[in-house]
Amino acid sequence: MHAIRLHAYGPPENLAYEEVEDPLPAPGQVRIAVEAAGVHLLDTALREGFQGPAPTPTPLPTVPGREVAGVVESLGEGTPSSWLGRRVVAHLGFAPGGYAELAVTDAGRLHEIPPNLDPAQAVAMIGTGRTALGIAQFAELGPGAVVLVLAAAGGIGTLLVQHARNTGATVVGVAGGPEKTALVAANGADLAVDYDDDGWAGKIRAGLGDRAVTVVLDGVGGEAAREAVALLGEKGAHLVFGWSAEGIRDGEGHYVEGVSRSVLGPVMLEKAGGVRALETRALAEAAAGRLTPAVQRFPLAEAAAAHRALETRRTTGKVVLEP
Repeated sequence: MHAIRLHAYGPPENLAYEEVEDPLPAPGQVRIAVEAAGVHLLDTALREGFQGPAPTPTPLPTVPGREVAGVVESLGEGTPSSWLGRRVVAHLGFAPGGYAELAVTDAGRLHEIPPNLDPAQAVAMIGTGRTALGIAQFAELGPGAVVLVLAAAGGIGTLLVQHARNTGATVVGVAGGPEKTALVAANGADLAVDYDDDGWAGKIRAGLGDRAVTVVLDGVGGEAAREAVALLGEKGAHLVFGWSAEGIRDGEGHYVEGVSRSVLGPVMLEKAGGVRALETRALAEAAAGRLTPAVQRFPLAEAAAAHRALETRRTTGKVVLEP
């Protein structure tokens, strides 16, 4: 099979498209003919040597990627035969191997893809979708809420805008550049603002009139977060789930005592009832048409270009590799 392999930590060019041996499913596992593999911002940091939340460092060479969708084409010993031939999506957890034509994972991680979703959409929901819904459960949403979403044209941001809109909240989406801002508006935001423009926070104040922001959903950090938090009204909340402006390894976001709260990690999963519950809900929301993930597709062989575009914030929606 063909796969993307990383032999040495470093820049995107270190991602090599190679022919490697097919992986073999262990007992209780399946092998998936991959039709879509998710790319996450965390992948770019792992490529550079950041070990992140993994319990042990990943030995090199490695095939990156932790989100895949496709068709089950072979089974490990003891795996129920009912999985064979089914369209599935799975988050691989700490085990890499997604950037490939074939990937193996435990049968317990599988979800059947709803008939009306394509593999790329399913991949978007199994990772980005579950995260968006996990974040949203901490926000008080509804007709009286005014929600400000930073990086609103990204994979998570797109879904947060839709979810907040579905609750009847007023949604302010902020993104970088006119093209992304136009996408935010088309996605249903009541107010779409370009934070590459000077005075963007003032435009939000003018657009809201006498209303204040009640919750900021922040995956950006840095100066954008500081300006967004300044728009919060009394008892407003700042929910932090990333700091892409500062880098995953070095960023600390922007926190205000009594206002800001990190909503990633165990606190999210505990509130949601576990990771599988979030995954199931995310796929169901997409299948019902209440959430529609935005997807930017790259050929598997162009994984380096996908990483480069993601790092330089030239992507919209969820980045997906297709063999």
